[in-house]
Amino acid sequence: MTTEVKNTFDPNVAAQSHDGHDHDDHDHHDYAGDTIFGFWIYILSDCLLFGTLFAVYAVFSNSFAGQIEPKELFNLTFVLGETALLLLSSFTFGIAMLKSHTEDMQGMFKWLGITFALGLSFLVMELYEFWHFSHEGATFHSSAYWSSFYALVATHGLHVFAGLVWMSVLFVHFKRDGFSEENKTRLACLSLFWHFLDVIWICVFSVVYLMGVL
Repeated sequence: MTTEVKNTFDPNVAAQSHDGHDHDDHDHHDYAGDTIFGFWIYILSDCLLFGTLFAVYAVFSNSFAGQIEPKELFNLTFVLGETALLLLSSFTFGIAMLKSHTEDMQGMFKWLGITFALGLSFLVMELYEFWHFSHEGATFHSSAYWSSFYALVATHGLHVFAGLVWMSVLFVHFKRDGFSEENKTRLACLSLFWHFLDVIWICVFSVVYLMGVL
């Protein structure tokens, strides 16, 4: 008895399978590329927002209406502490990104957790500063200067809060889906956002606090 072995390889099926794999890779690439490009557009719109707030602050930088002046309240040592926390959080976020590239889940969570703690500490210090200023009589309604001050600094603080909420949501996504392409893209966008906030804060420190004391 002769057993006839048939070659069941179908080049058309193989080609379709290969094309389907390439199509999936292309979809992932498009998702990441389009998302990051769209996020850069959002960052540019935020630049316009902060640019407007800085311009308003500059216009009213001497409009104290006979009320308390910033040099009477600003404590550069305290603000330097806030700045150190935020800049250090940018460094720890960078390490978290490196851990994500090697798909080290435990290491990434560790450094993201440190980043979260530093960002939260920054917010607590900023809220305390607002409370202290208000207690001393420098409220949002005291003068045009203080209105522009709170509008600028609090908007930055609100962005930091949004970043912390975003980070918390990402913890859940990574726990559930692991290092998916979507999660990596979301983390990359949050990294851009976080570093952008550091740059804005350096401008706030230089223009608002440093010049306010001088």
